[in-house]
Amino acid sequence: MSPINEISHIRLDEHGRAWVDGTNVKVIEVAADYLAHGSSVEEMNLQFPHLGLSQIHAALAYYYDHQEQFDSEVRESRVQADERWKASLDSPMRRRLRELGKLR
Repeated sequence: MSPINEISHIRLDEHGRAWVDGTNVKVIEVAADYLAHGSSVEEMNLQFPHLGLSQIHAALAYYYDHQEQFDSEVRESRVQADERWKASLDSPMRRRLRELGKLR
């Protein structure tokens, strides 16, 4: 992994997360939008008007340079979300609603 420089438009925070420099947008957010919708960079610029074309290109380039790591994080996030959802199916609130006949 090469060091980030000021012309890359990407910065890493203290946790190693990649952000589009000067914004509150994570690289994974740009990449996820691109992968989910298959939009062109120009179309993405309409969705993210506060990002320049070079920033969007940089975010996508960074994603592809680190795709295995990002994809692994997305898979793990999905597993955790599924576990939280399954755990919520038997939450105290849902049990109470079932007792009251408000939920099956």
